[in-house]
Amino acid sequence: MADVKPVKAGWFNVFRPWTLHGAVIPALLGGAVAYNDGEFCWWIFLMTVACCILLQSAANILNTYGDFVRGTDTEENHTRSPELVTGALSAKKVLYAGLACLGIVALCGLVFIWYIGWGILIFGILGLGGAAMYTVGVSYKYHGLGQVGVFILMGILMPLGTYYVMTGELSAEVFLISLPNAFMITAVLCGNEMRDYYEDRKSNVGTLAGRMSYENGMKLYLFENFVGYAILMALLMFGTVHYFCALAFICLVDAHELYANSKKAPTDAGCSRLLVPMAFKHNWQFGLLLVIGYIVGNCVI
Repeated sequence: MADVKPVKAGWFNVFRPWTLHGAVIPALLGGAVAYNDGEFCWWIFLMTVACCILLQSAANILNTYGDFVRGTDTEENHTRSPELVTGALSAKKVLYAGLACLGIVALCGLVFIWYIGWGILIFGILGLGGAAMYTVGVSYKYHGLGQVGVFILMGILMPLGTYYVMTGELSAEVFLISLPNAFMITAVLCGNEMRDYYEDRKSNVGTLAGRMSYENGMKLYLFENFVGYAILMALLMFGTVHYFCALAFICLVDAHELYANSKKAPTDAGCSRLLVPMAFKHNWQFGLLLVIGYIVGNCVI
C-alpha cells in the first residue's frame, strides 16, 4: 500500500469520530418513531445516543488493538492504523480506552434498567459483546461475520434498542424503517473490505468480501448501497411509512456517483480509496433525510 498516504497516528485516528454517524442515525430512527408514538424522554434519548456512540468508539478502538495483536497491522501495512505498529501509542492504553468506553455504557445501562426495566439488558449484552468481540476474543471479523455483525448490531438492534428504552416495547415499524439504513451502514464496512481486499487476502484476514472474488465483492458493495431504495419504495407503496420519507431518494445523486466510482476502483487506487468515504456520505445523508421525512410527515404535518 505504498501509494496510500499514511494517516497521522494518534487518539483522533483511533477513535475515528468521522465514522460515528453510523451510531447516531440508527438512534435517530428509533427516537423518531418513539416521539411519534408519544413515548419520548429527552435526557434518556441523549444518553442512548451517547451509548451508541461509545459502543462504536469501543469497536473502532478495539479493532486497532485486535488487528495489532493478531499481526494484521504490520510495518509493511500500517497506513490506516499506525498507532501501535509505530509505537505512537501503547497497546495497553488502547485496550484500556476501548474497555473504558464499554464500562461507561454498562454504567448507563443501570440507569436504563431503572428507567424501563430488565428487558433492555438483552440489548445491552448484545451491544457490549458485539463491540468488544469484533477483533478481540471471538474476533468475528476474521470469520467473515463483520458485515453480518454491523447489519444486526448497528442497523437493527440500535434503533430497536433506542425505541425500547423509550417505550419498553418492540416495534415492527422501527424494524422496517431501519432496513434501508442497515444495508447502507453495512455497505460502508463492505467498502472497507474491498479497499483492503488484496492486503487482507495476503494477511489471511478472512473478511466476507475477502472470501469472494473481487468482482463478487464489488457486487455485494453495490447491492448493499442500492437495495435500501427498493425497500423504501416498497414501504412507501404499502403505506408503512409517510410519503415524506421519499425525501431520502434525493440521495440517488450520491448513489450515481458512488456507482461510477466503483466501476473505476478495480484499476484506480484513488477510486478504490473512495469506496469507504463515498459509502459513508451516502449512508448518513440517506439516513438523515429519512429521519427528517419521517418527523415532518408524522410529527409536524
